[in-house]
Amino acid sequence: MAKKKRELRSAQWFGRQDIYGFIYRGWVKNRGVPQDQFDGRPVIGICNTWSELTPCNTHFRTLAEHVRNGVLEAGGFPMEFPVMSLGETLLRPTAMLYRNLASMDVEESIRANPLDGVVLLMGCDKTTPSLLMGAASVDIPTIGVSGGPMLSGKYRGTDIGSGTNVWSMSEDLRAGKITLSDFHEAESCMNRSHGHCMTMGTASTMASMVEALGVGMPGNAAIPAVDARRYVLARTAGRRIVELVKEKVTLSKILTRKSFENAIRVNAAIGGSTNAVIHLIAIARRIGVDLSLDDFDRMGRGVHCLVNLMPSGKFLMEDFYYAGGLPAVIRELGANGLLHKDARTVNGKSLWENNKSAPCWNRDVIFPFKKPFKKNSGIAVLRGNLCPDGAIIKPSAATPKLMKHKGRAVVFESIEDFHKRIDDPKLAIDKNSVMVLKNCGPKGYPGMAEVGNMPLPPKLLKKGVTDMVRVSDARMSGTAYGTVVLHVAPEAAAGGALALVENGDEIELDVAKRRLQLLVSEDELAQRRGKWKEPKPPLERGYWRLYFDHVLQANEGADLDFLVGKSGDFVPRDNH
Repeated sequence: MAKKKRELRSAQWFGRQDIYGFIYRGWVKNRGVPQDQFDGRPVIGICNTWSELTPCNTHFRTLAEHVRNGVLEAGGFPMEFPVMSLGETLLRPTAMLYRNLASMDVEESIRANPLDGVVLLMGCDKTTPSLLMGAASVDIPTIGVSGGPMLSGKYRGTDIGSGTNVWSMSEDLRAGKITLSDFHEAESCMNRSHGHCMTMGTASTMASMVEALGVGMPGNAAIPAVDARRYVLARTAGRRIVELVKEKVTLSKILTRKSFENAIRVNAAIGGSTNAVIHLIAIARRIGVDLSLDDFDRMGRGVHCLVNLMPSGKFLMEDFYYAGGLPAVIRELGANGLLHKDARTVNGKSLWENNKSAPCWNRDVIFPFKKPFKKNSGIAVLRGNLCPDGAIIKPSAATPKLMKHKGRAVVFESIEDFHKRIDDPKLAIDKNSVMVLKNCGPKGYPGMAEVGNMPLPPKLLKKGVTDMVRVSDARMSGTAYGTVVLHVAPEAAAGGALALVENGDEIELDVAKRRLQLLVSEDELAQRRGKWKEPKPPLERGYWRLYFDHVLQANEGADLDFLVGKSGDFVPRDNH
């Protein structure tokens, strides 16, 4: 007996010839949609994170129109819908707190509506993982379209990068090296076009991950936001998603273990953000791939940083695109046996087919693998009694001489404690100290804010100190730099050993041996643990309480425990 051909999901709304079909079609017609739009053509959702509260994504109305045109040209029926938009720059206490909430919005919006495929429009840091996580849990044909980076910042004859130069200029202001007027002038020079951060921060990293995972069209990572080729890419994605629906290529056929392993190595080669670790683990666990910290350490070993971009280098995303972009990096990795070349991508070709002939136009920006910009730059996963479930460090952004270090802990119990004391000239700290920040993890902040790259004390900045070892359960902006140990797990607020560190304790870091050790006896730690008290939820109601009760630790992707896994594209029951 022949297997019954599966109809489109949308047919269960628009293909019905009864009272419910009348309702579903009729109300959509109120904006001038003709009857032939319901003749069995694929319905494509355009999931838009446009918001004036998310500056990175303010050009997405135009981007969506280009996707819409592509869908129409391919014979699809486009339907745009909004979801919660997460702006890194304005949202308090941190956009990461709401990543999981936004993913729920995406998941339920897709599942509950008559959609056969979806194009995800994302740009600012958390919009990318939240949209991919939500779509992964539904698992219908999906393409990701990133918004693109801003044009390079230009300040007094030099290039400046969003985020990276914010950190350096703010420290220059605190040290009295520049005036407040200089500081204000740089703001306008840095942010001079639509788009997300043009350094290799989290936004650019995650756009690169979209391309490396195969869920974005070739070239997705680096085309500037205001370059017409960004709109061509969006239009092409609109055309292609219609074909993906017809070919029944769901997201789980793209997001495989091979794809994630490729992404890990690409992240190392671009000097990508540490935030990619948490986001990739969360996305993988939503689609059913068991990705762990050990995979990052294993796959990152022997991978070199090939891209001379801030914060690890000096160039910016615009330069990266003109030099050949991510395809040139993927070609270098593939040519040296570091990729699964047969990994599937949304344009119908393998990753290697898309990139094997990619040119490089500027070797000052993209280095060859055999003569890399920085050697062995994969994210390092640390273990020890201070982080039994892991912690991470980004070697390409660290100071080499500090990669093996022993120093006395200077402890800050919270970010408020840090701000209160760091500028005090009497603070007992020197260049050999290890700065320790507690209670800034998933539960502790809450939301695991990007405060791990603690600014150095002015008393040391004035002496010329530019880096120190810093340890926390927090995250760090992808635009930041320094010898910063992050994502310590378990976090302090969950009763991890970090909660037990006291001023004067010795901490030993050895990145080569992947060790982070608190040099305090187990008996002493047991006594301290007996005095530790579990913190109360920051709020007793709403999403904050839900998040506090259910968030997983950093090594598990900081997702909510009940969201891990996919429930598929089932059609909910009728609403009448």
